[in-house]
Order: sequence, then structure tokens, then C-alpha cells
Amino acid sequence: MGNIYLFSLIAGLLMAVLIAPFYGLPAGKKGRKKVGLSTHIGLAVFLTLLVFTFYYLFNIDRNLSSLWFFILVSSAVGALFSTGKEQFVKALLFLGSLVFCLYLLTAFLFNANEKYDTAKMDQQTEIKTFDETKTPASVPPQFARNKMRKAFGQVPNTSYYELGSLQIQKVNGEYVYIAPVEFSGIFKWWNGKTTPGYFTLSATDSSANPKFIKSEMVYTPSSYFGKNIERHLRMMYPKSIFYGDVQLEVDENGKPFYIRSYGNFISARNGFDVKGIVLVDPRSGKTEDYTLDDIPDFIDGAVSPEVVSVQNSYFGNYVHGFWNSVFGKKDVKLPSDEGTEANVTPIFDENGSMHYFTDFTSPKEGVDSMLGYSLTDSRTGKATYYTGNLEESYMDSEGALQIIEKKFIEKKWKGKMPVLYNFYGEASWLTPVLDSNGFLQNYFIVSAANPETSVYGTTPNDALRQYKLALQRGGGGLDGRSEAEEKQVSGTVLRVYKEKSGDFTAISFLLDNKLSYIISSEREPLAIYLKEGDKVQVTYQDTGEDFLPAMQVKIEGL
Repeated sequence: MGNIYLFSLIAGLLMAVLIAPFYGLPAGKKGRKKVGLSTHIGLAVFLTLLVFTFYYLFNIDRNLSSLWFFILVSSAVGALFSTGKEQFVKALLFLGSLVFCLYLLTAFLFNANEKYDTAKMDQQTEIKTFDETKTPASVPPQFARNKMRKAFGQVPNTSYYELGSLQIQKVNGEYVYIAPVEFSGIFKWWNGKTTPGYFTLSATDSSANPKFIKSEMVYTPSSYFGKNIERHLRMMYPKSIFYGDVQLEVDENGKPFYIRSYGNFISARNGFDVKGIVLVDPRSGKTEDYTLDDIPDFIDGAVSPEVVSVQNSYFGNYVHGFWNSVFGKKDVKLPSDEGTEANVTPIFDENGSMHYFTDFTSPKEGVDSMLGYSLTDSRTGKATYYTGNLEESYMDSEGALQIIEKKFIEKKWKGKMPVLYNFYGEASWLTPVLDSNGFLQNYFIVSAANPETSVYGTTPNDALRQYKLALQRGGGGLDGRSEAEEKQVSGTVLRVYKEKSGDFTAISFLLDNKLSYIISSEREPLAIYLKEGDKVQVTYQDTGEDFLPAMQVKIEGL
């Protein structure tokens, strides 16, 4: 706390010098009134306490530029109550501080191009085709929170605590939600002193149950005074510019750490450009800072969701400067607010790297077509903007949610956490569907280019299997092809299973090579006659799935 004392003392003395006249108050009927030394000292003490209280409560950076309002008011009061040359000097100081304050307050009008440059993204057409052998991290955070709350009885002294903010990350190769146990009030903190640990829950398996991990934490967001994690960070890094909330990250051994993004103002205490993180051991309070090029391997969300959200805003709004974002709006694109964390949604790619997903739409009201979407690397902050197939019009995330709401209007189910994937070469929205109580009911997939093509299933893989069949039907000009290699095989049918899928039949069959295949009767009408013992020639896509998508089935003798 030594730094804030010294900072407050220097600021208080400076303000006292500006306010209190050296040569007394302006003359009255009895002449100029002298100001005693005790008045100067009392004023300095009062102002020092005022500055200390302000910076302690609001926890902002302790740079000299952050004193702008105090200096403006102090110089104005000093010029008003002084006389002669002293008044002239303080009036000049007031004018100088006024110009500086106007510069700070109007910086957003002039630094829009700099903001856009810091957030500029590489551009591509489409994301890679989703690996059909993987399961997307598609458990919505609302559902995860519900399950964790129901498992809160695992926490000792339950009445002291409540569930903290969710954070998704990869731990030992598994995608999981992490949520710390937090104090539920100042008196609970006073009695408890430490929080007992955190919850973890699979982000891919909706049937999994939460696990409580014991790991005592002293420095937390819900602690008070010097044990509050944000105040502790400010004490250790008084001049750093932080942006976004602190987040809990867990290493491969299950040890928790809190992290927070830091960086620089774009200009004049306005805007933000991320540079690195500060890592805190919540038990000991030990801190370390890392640049984005040097962060530990176990940290997934080095760049906070709030930072990514503001970068998306810079990129979408300031392509032609500030005034264009207000009036002409040429090439302006608005980032969606449908994300799960600060308007962005964390997802993982095929390599296990986390990215923040955001779709962009037109500023024109009533338009639900998507202009593009972005993926921002959560460790480096580097972003890529995908335009999508320019020959097609993609539906945005809000449009996908509206389709789900209309689909289940009687049940009052709603979609949460829509994410755009490239399924079988087709841009598609995958959205978990929750009931009014926040319980997961199914997974809904709808084509972004052809909204009439949609399916839902009890699991992401079940929905994908049905979506594959829907694409195979050829509706809307789709062929359901992925980047998988196309192959041919001949063999004898060992088992056949047929089930109704809309107006057509899905035929699943096992060959004597011990591989299973699936095809829709819309693509291959004669496949409905397939039976055990038939010799067939199959053209299929080698996707690596349990049921390989067949493109053509020729039955010998038929």
C-alpha cells in the first residue's frame, strides 16, 4: 500500500499548492487576509485523504494523467481565490489543464483510425471443415451453471459461498468449464477468510456431473480490502492499464491461478491495446507478468473476452473513421451481442487452441443477414475475419435463434450460444436448446445459407448424423460433401438398420470389412431394398466417423 500513500500525498500537496493562495485571499474592507500555515497543512491533509479514498475505492491506475479532473478543479479554484501575478500564473495553469482535459475527453473523435489499425484482422473466405470425428464444445454455460449449483452441496460451509464466473478451458486434453467458489458477502468473507476451491464440468458431455476440487484461495474477486484480487493487482502494478475481469485458469495439475489482461491506451487515456497478462497465485498472492509472446502453456484465455469484444467493435465500426460510424456507415458491420462472455463465444479448433467467435451483421435495422464472422486467438489476440461465400447470403446468429424459437414456440424453448461451423462443407449454426428452466433439451443445426435445412438431436453427434442425411437429400442445392477423401469399397452386407427420417428413410449397414455406412433413400432410392447378404459396391467419404457417409450404393443383381 506504500505506493498509494506516496501518490496520494504528492497529489494532495500539489492540489493544496494550486488552491491555497501564497499571498492571502483577495483584499476586503480590512485589506488582504493572510492564510495561515495551519490552513495550508489542513487543506493538504484533507486533499490527500480525498485522493487516497478516490483511488482506493475506484482502483484506477495511478499515473499522473489520471489526476486530470483534480488538477482542473484545483487550478480553477486557485485562480479564483488568488490575486496579482499568482492569479495570472494559476489562470494559465487552469487554461493548460482545460486544454488537456478537452484533449482527453474528445480523443475518441480523432483516434478511431488508430483503434482500427490495432484491431485490423486478416481476411479469409471460410473456416476449415469441422473434423467429423470430434465433438464440439457445445454445452452452454447456462446449463453448466445450473448443474454446478445443484452440486453445491459438495462445498463445505455452503452458506458462506456462491458460484463464481464460468471460464472454459482445456485441461489435460479435455474441454471443461471452471467456476470458482466465491464469498457471498463481506461478513461471510470476514468469518471464512478463504474460499475452498472450484468446480469443473465437461464442456462436451451434457450428461457429465460437476466435480468439486478442493484448493483454498485467499485472494479472490469476492474478498475484501487487501485480499480482493483486483485491489491486490493494483497494489502490485500501480501504473498498469488493466482491461476486463479477472479470470480463473487451472494448470494441468489442477492448481488454480487468476489472470488479468493488461496493455496500453490507444491515445489520451482512451481505447485499449492488449500487451500481456498478470498471473496471481490466489493462495499466496505471488504475482508474475508475461507478454503475450511468453505466457505459460496452460493458459487458454490470456486475452480477456472484454478485450476481444472491444477490438471487434473497433474493427467493425471504425473502418472509415469515427464520423462514418455515426453518419454514412459505409462498410460498417456490427458485432453480434449473442456471445456467452462479453458478447463473444469461446470455441476450440481441431488443434485444441481456443478462439473467440463473433458474427457481424449490418447496421441497418431489420436485416438478419450476416456480413461475416471472426475468430480471435485467445492467447495471442490475433484475429481472422471470414467473409463467407460471397455468392450466398448467410443468416446471422440472431436469425438462427429466431428459427429455433419458432420451431419450439409451444414449448417455449430457446437457443443459447449459437456458433458457426463448417459441417460437411456447409456453413451451419450449431445451437444448444434450453427449456424455460435452463435445462438442455437438444442440439439444433441449421444451414446459414439455406435456413430450410435444419435438424435437431439429443447430442451434437446425433444432430450431426441427421444433418448429414439432410444434406445428402440435396435440398437447397446442398450435397453434404466434406474435405474427406472419396473412396470405393466392395463387400457383403452383414447387418442393416432402417429408420424413417422425414419423408425419406435412413439406411445404416455393416459390411464384412467391419465398417458401417449410412445413406438416405432420397440420394439412393433403391437402398430401401438393401438386405443382409447382399453384395454391394459403395462410394463413400472417409471421414473417420463411426458411420461413414455413403454417396452411392450399387446392389449386385438389382
